[in-house]
Amino acid sequence: MATRSDSPPDYLRGVRRVLVTVIALVLVVLFLVWRIDNARVEQLRVSLVDRFVPSFSWTLKPVAETARMLADLRAYSRVYEQNAELRRELQRMQGWREAALQLEQKNARLLALNNVRLNPRLTFVTGEVMADSGSPFRRSATVNVGRIDGVTDGSAALDGSGLVGRIAGVGAQSSRIILLTDASSRVPAVVRPSGQRAIVTGDNTSAPALEFLDQADELNPGDRVVSSGDGGLYPPDILIGRVAIGADGRRRVLLAADYRRLDFVRVVRATSLSAIDGPVELIGPSLPADAVARAEPGE
Repeated sequence: MATRSDSPPDYLRGVRRVLVTVIALVLVVLFLVWRIDNARVEQLRVSLVDRFVPSFSWTLKPVAETARMLADLRAYSRVYEQNAELRRELQRMQGWREAALQLEQKNARLLALNNVRLNPRLTFVTGEVMADSGSPFRRSATVNVGRIDGVTDGSAALDGSGLVGRIAGVGAQSSRIILLTDASSRVPAVVRPSGQRAIVTGDNTSAPALEFLDQADELNPGDRVVSSGDGGLYPPDILIGRVAIGADGRRRVLLAADYRRLDFVRVVRATSLSAIDGPVELIGPSLPADAVARAEPGE
């Protein structure tokens, strides 16, 4: 195939071929010089290193910096993994911390239950709240003590701080507590120190109302409200809460019991006392005959 005579000659292709050939020869010579085991060749190698390596030291700095950066990246990767592991450990420790705080609070409430001082004629049984069946129309809770534990309908229930409610429905092994905040709850109470009697009436709010007060103006916020014992349903002198004034201007009770952490309750049981039918019941058991003989005068 004929070529056009007016096309310019390609000199660059020839120059590239020459340069490639020269570079290949130089590399072959360097390979041979570094492979030949001879004293004179060794001297030549040392001379070449002394001559050219110092002048190319600037080319080694980027290589060294690149190697250092790669090492730093590997170190940063290890630090990142360790940081992620520490964060996971911290989350697990926070979970254990919350569990420890809950156990500490539960232990404090149990200790408070054990330190409550009630009427010596009253006994109690401590139960755990299993479920809260509160609703907008009923505020109640279920505990794991029942008839076999001596719980009766109407028994008072307390926590470590004050009165919680009363038993309304007893099963063999469980009972239901009507809380003081329930709309059907009515507790005869006495306000200290004024001594005024009132009724703590639940209205499905967190602060029951004080009703049937004779002189409401004499009550001050912070006055103690305790059970009066009228009617015999609740034992007397059990703390209910403190007087407060609601947004509607009515006197209300800030309950001492903590319903948000109601885990354990104390159900009060009245000790059954044997009835005395006559004066004969007051006389103790008869003494043995020999004791009576020794007790006679003149012997």
